Amino acid sequence: MDATELREMSSEEIEKKLLGLYQEAFNLRFRHATAQLENSSEIRKVRRDIARIKTIVGEKTRSAGKEI
Repeated sequence: MDATELREMSSEEIEKKLLGLYQEAFNLRFRHATAQLENSSEIRKVRRDIARIKTIVGEKTRSAGKEI
């Protein structure tokens, strides 16, 4: 997932994507705890995607506040 793609999305699409990533992170942690996860680097990728989305949401919030 690229940051430019996220910036082009609407806020509703971003929220849906974020909720999906939270669910995926939960599933990956669960699979890791039960020793069913083969590639543990997936957890890191999902966490970084969540952080990327939160950063872009913060940018949008701050820029919306300045326009008013």
